[in-house]
Amino acid sequence: MRYEFQILVAGLVVAGLLLASAGATAWWAASVQKGVLQQSHADQVRAAGSVLAQSAEVLLADNELSSVRRMLIALARERGLQRCRIVLPDGNVVADATPSSITLRELPAQWSGAATVVDADAQGSAHVFPITVPGRGNARLEITAEAEIPAGAYWPLQAGLGGISIVALIAMMILYRHATSSLGGVLAIRQALLSRQGGQASLEALEVSPDLGPEAQAWNSLLAEQEREHKQSALQKTTETVTSHRGSSDRLSIACDVLSQGLILLGKDLRAEYVNGAAAALLQTKREDMISAEVSTFIKDERVLAACRASTAGPMPRRMIVEVERCDGEATTLLRFIVRPVRREDIGAAMIIVEDITQQRVAEESRHAFVAQATHELRTPLTNIRLYAEMALDEGKNDPTVVGNCLNVINQEVFRLDRIVGDILSIAEIEAGTLSLKKNDVRLDEVFPELQADYGAQAAEKQLKLTFNLPPKLPVIRADRDKFRLALHNLLGNAMKYTPPGGQVTVTVTVDQGRLVIDVADTGIGMNEEDRQRAFEKFYRAKDDRIATIKGSGLGLAIAREVIRLHGGDVVVQSELNKGSTFTIGLPLTEATT
Repeated sequence: MRYEFQILVAGLVVAGLLLASAGATAWWAASVQKGVLQQSHADQVRAAGSVLAQSAEVLLADNELSSVRRMLIALARERGLQRCRIVLPDGNVVADATPSSITLRELPAQWSGAATVVDADAQGSAHVFPITVPGRGNARLEITAEAEIPAGAYWPLQAGLGGISIVALIAMMILYRHATSSLGGVLAIRQALLSRQGGQASLEALEVSPDLGPEAQAWNSLLAEQEREHKQSALQKTTETVTSHRGSSDRLSIACDVLSQGLILLGKDLRAEYVNGAAAALLQTKREDMISAEVSTFIKDERVLAACRASTAGPMPRRMIVEVERCDGEATTLLRFIVRPVRREDIGAAMIIVEDITQQRVAEESRHAFVAQATHELRTPLTNIRLYAEMALDEGKNDPTVVGNCLNVINQEVFRLDRIVGDILSIAEIEAGTLSLKKNDVRLDEVFPELQADYGAQAAEKQLKLTFNLPPKLPVIRADRDKFRLALHNLLGNAMKYTPPGGQVTVTVTVDQGRLVIDVADTGIGMNEEDRQRAFEKFYRAKDDRIATIKGSGLGLAIAREVIRLHGGDVVVQSELNKGSTFTIGLPLTEATT
């Protein structure tokens, strides 16, 4: 009965803790939900204010002050704003959701002064947006709003937590009944454990009566098995102790030698006590020359040496990282040295880990360059779409010609966006190895006239001579039509892009001995040897000042080559600086119907 009472008390304590935890969880969840609702309301107000500020700039520039005031009144009513007004730098209110608060009825022709603008995110319910009126001056839009949270917004969460707590209490009651039914065997085992803690180790003293249930029988079996294992381990312990020390050093050395990172262990005198093979290879030194040598004989960088001295003799040893750039002829290698103290057996010892992070750094730089380039490429068409949409709304009300021109520009920018996104998705498929082909019969006598029609207008606009040299009969090949056309578009578009006005772009198609050869030649700026070797690298653009103003992501050639290689062919380039380039596609016609 005493043990049952203890279990009951423990159950009540656990139940109390569970209820307290449920209450605290409900309070915390309600607080988080309240914060989320308030933040959502603030984001909505901030977005509406940003749009209103942009619209107000246009209307104030056209002296449409009454329209601005109506917009403020409508926004205040829709969002339940406490304040919504436009203020000039001198403090005059030219528009307010409350008309009685307006201090300046007419908008001046010009005004001076900079509008004081604070960070909207730091003001809680108050938001301030800058307004720049071309030809007149600056102003600011002030919005103040408090989020109103519905009274019943929290009850589903609280009801759910309450239900969970009730289910947990019921489960605890069931567990209590099950525990009391098998209490005899468990209590006997507990008494045996207390005896073991008191120093009793004999098997006879720790055994319990098997009549107390399956728990008692399992306990006795466990004791018997433990006794057998103890006797066996006692017989093997001496042999293992003798052989373990002899083999541990060899196993550790083998394990360290297979590491790709270099590992150097220094003593307190800064001499190398251990060097693995990777460290010797990365430092371009023989391992036998490094053992027992001072660290300064094979590491020359003063920052690494200072880190080693600080790690072994400093008042507060700490882990230090030093990156060293090493030039080997034309190649550059970036090594990372991680110096950390070892404070277990040798108080003054330190460990140096050497890593070659050249490829990692190149990958990071390529990723950063791609993100920056992609951001720039996406921002430009989006900006043009927004500007021409606003122009169509503002100036096209009475002029259908303006609307038509704006829609044409928007359509072109949408196609440009689609091309950029398509390139990014293609590169992602190439990186993931999931770029696949859907082959069908492709009639080349339809593909090349389409290319000529697509680029004819662009060539005429840029004053380029575009020529297609096609054989009398073009074959029908087995290929993925969309991806094959994408490769041709990338090569032809690249030639048009880098050929100055007055130049020539020529597409020549030949079929010879079961191979389809397509040459895309131009008389453009060409490439030097370094740029030619790296022309098909993803995100790479030539280091020529003349292409600084030419838009491009550095993906077109990489995508074109990957697509042609998936078709069983390849793309090569011949180029000479200032004399043009020729990109050649070679495809086997083993599956083609000629």
